[in-house]
Amino acid sequence: MANKESYLGEFEHIILLTIMRLKGEAYGVNVRQQIKELIDRDVSIGALYATIDRLEKKSYIIARSGDPTPERGGRAKRYFTLTSNGIKVLKQTKNSLDMLWSGLSLNNAVN
Repeated sequence: MANKESYLGEFEHIILLTIMRLKGEAYGVNVRQQIKELIDRDVSIGALYATIDRLEKKSYIIARSGDPTPERGGRAKRYFTLTSNGIKVLKQTKNSLDMLWSGLSLNNAVN
């Protein structure tokens, strides 16, 4: 049984899945763009980075610096990838959601 610390909030779950989808090319702006493109959810850059910081503290993701670029004023992008702990918590979350959905149908839901 997973403890409370290993449960993912919805937004954390979305960010981890998006980082995974971007396969090593995930940085703030393109994570934000992917979320908008895939699920039509607008995300503020502040909310995104606050959640990314939290996921780093939980050891679910790690960051690496890219090369500085002139178009970014000499600053480097921070690229994010999932850790083994991040993959593990995604699997646990998926299994939990699959169990909850098992045998349910929204077609037969009571209003």
